[in-house]
Amino acid sequence: MNSMAIVGAGPGLGAAVARRFGREGFGVALVARDRERLDALVRELGEDGITVRGFVADVRKPQELAHALDEAGRALGTVEVLQYSPVPHRDFMRPVLETGHRELVGPIEFSVYGPVAAVQQVLPGMRGLGRGTILFVNGGTAVVPRPERAGTSIAFAAETAYGHLLHERLAGEGIHVAQLVIPGAITPGHARKDPRVLAQLLWNMHRERYGFRHFADDLDS
Repeated sequence: MNSMAIVGAGPGLGAAVARRFGREGFGVALVARDRERLDALVRELGEDGITVRGFVADVRKPQELAHALDEAGRALGTVEVLQYSPVPHRDFMRPVLETGHRELVGPIEFSVYGPVAAVQQVLPGMRGLGRGTILFVNGGTAVVPRPERAGTSIAFAAETAYGHLLHERLAGEGIHVAQLVIPGAITPGHARKDPRVLAQLLWNMHRERYGFRHFADDLDS
């Protein structure tokens, strides 16, 4: 069995994606900071018949994140699909004129150092398989920077650039890299932004393997 790893897994999108990929036979590694919530989610998904394990790591600590993904690969099989989708902290969303260099440390650790550490950890395994998928999930500020949300606007732009570079570089090796932009909030019951709808979209991105950037909804939604 090969596996997928969801970095920043929670009870909304993360759980929905775990169910969608789990139904296709993937073992699912959930990576998050809170052990209690993680254990509860693992129990819930396990009751649904998903092969799932939880691994505690803070995405702002690259070595911790790399260790968690290494453990995931050992426990569930080579990570064939990586989804990087942690939810940004509210304090990353300061107005631009109130954002100094110190206020950018957190967003950059979160949206640049974290993704780089995660990709570098799983990429050798994907290369060994001769296939893989790396999925970045971002908010609308990845595309349209907003002056009242300077931290995520700057850091998501950097994450997008990194993802696009990977997309160009790894396509010839059978490794597909793509970004899903979700404008606004993930909303249960929404026609396009319900977690289950988004999970299906991410599955389609993994299977159909075309293009880098995909949108869950219109940017002004």
